[in-house]
Amino acid sequence: MKTRKKSRSLPVTHYASLPLDKFHEECGIFGIYGHPEAANLTYLGLHALQHRGQEGAGICSSDRRHLYIEKSMGLVADIFSEKRLRRLPGDIAIGHNRYSTAGSSVLKNVQPIMVNFSLGSLAIAHNGNLVNALELRKELEENGAIFQSTSDSEVIVHLIANSKAGGLYERLVDAVERLKGAFSLLLMTENELIAIRDPYGFRPLSIGQFDGAYVTASETCAFDLIGAEYMRDVEPGEMVIINKDGIKSLKPFRPQKYAFCIFEFIYFSRPDSNIFGGLNVNGIRKELGRQLARENPIDVDLVIPVPDSGGPAAIGYAEESKIPFEFGLIRNHYVGRTFIEPRQAIRHFGVKLKLNPVRKLLQGKRILVIDDSIVRGTTSKKIIKMIKEGGGAKEVHMRISSPPTIGPCFYGIDTPTRKELIAATHSVEEIRKHTTADSLNYLSLDGLLTVVPNPSDYCTACFNNNYPVFSSSEKTEQMALF
Repeated sequence: MKTRKKSRSLPVTHYASLPLDKFHEECGIFGIYGHPEAANLTYLGLHALQHRGQEGAGICSSDRRHLYIEKSMGLVADIFSEKRLRRLPGDIAIGHNRYSTAGSSVLKNVQPIMVNFSLGSLAIAHNGNLVNALELRKELEENGAIFQSTSDSEVIVHLIANSKAGGLYERLVDAVERLKGAFSLLLMTENELIAIRDPYGFRPLSIGQFDGAYVTASETCAFDLIGAEYMRDVEPGEMVIINKDGIKSLKPFRPQKYAFCIFEFIYFSRPDSNIFGGLNVNGIRKELGRQLARENPIDVDLVIPVPDSGGPAAIGYAEESKIPFEFGLIRNHYVGRTFIEPRQAIRHFGVKLKLNPVRKLLQGKRILVIDDSIVRGTTSKKIIKMIKEGGGAKEVHMRISSPPTIGPCFYGIDTPTRKELIAATHSVEEIRKHTTADSLNYLSLDGLLTVVPNPSDYCTACFNNNYPVFSSSEKTEQMALF
């Protein structure tokens, strides 16, 4: 989550729109080949992936002669009017929802990135984060490259353009072999769509079919919206080429030990998506709740989730523990940037805009609150006080369906610095006192890994500082930045 300082000079609209204390998503990508309504379907795909990035969005299309691009800051539905979509002809398209994990939040950093170079036109959409982007950028600039943005994704474009390899595929391989970190990529020329996933497989990327066309997306919930059928995942280290000859798979990159992001299951992906080999996110989250109940039982009257991310885990906890489940906190999904804060101070106003306790359910009861994670602890503290003061609860206990988050992510998730992660500098008991919970427990790392198949295939660096990409010296240097 980005650090945002509250200031007297800030408009009240900024305060009203502050997010809850959560990690932020990375980005969402969607592509389609061979459908006459490519841009319209990409718009719908991005709409389904809006949860992965809300700062900006873009679509690039091809009519087999030229590439066309439209992008802007804001939400998908606000950016793409019918008039704007009509400016995106053709049967091939890629789209991108942005959350800025690298580079500032400005229009020049919104993707896709479209360029013309010696082999023709190329557009690229990137989900992930490159840990060696600054090093590569410096080298490219010293060799004469001129960058138009501060996004690490532009580094990939310059590597492709400056490669001395032969054709486009060879240049892609040459460029990608120099990348370190997380990258699920969609690339588009005038005549083909190419999907690439890093050898570690950090970020999900799937392939489907719809009405004779091929589609690709960060999550399968985008397929569901348009009625596409899931085929398979793009495998780690795979390059999938889709053109008039059909679909072709290449595996030109050196294999690595898989490092699927475990937080995709805990928080980032939509519950209705199937990721990492077709595993249902909602099912995994419910099982995390069941495991949490087995590890941390408690005698309370009611289990309630922190909406929306705590819902499936809370249901799982309630099912395992046989404790009644209720929605004791109601979320307002329609808080926008135009809300005016009243001049008279209202206690916990920012949280109350988004959440409100149901007093008739909570009053006089012992309440167990389930959430997926605690980042800084500020929102958890406000929620617990709200349940006690506004809801009238007698006791408020908290259980977290993931282990304590002690490390920042370098692979495409916008996390605070290590010193801002409360679990990195405080014990569980200290966090409990800070949040004013009557009790607090987390799911253990071993418990988390019992829920997912092939647990060694997952990156858990945010829980144990075991970063999969860095060598020892690089890890020390990178960690010093946080």
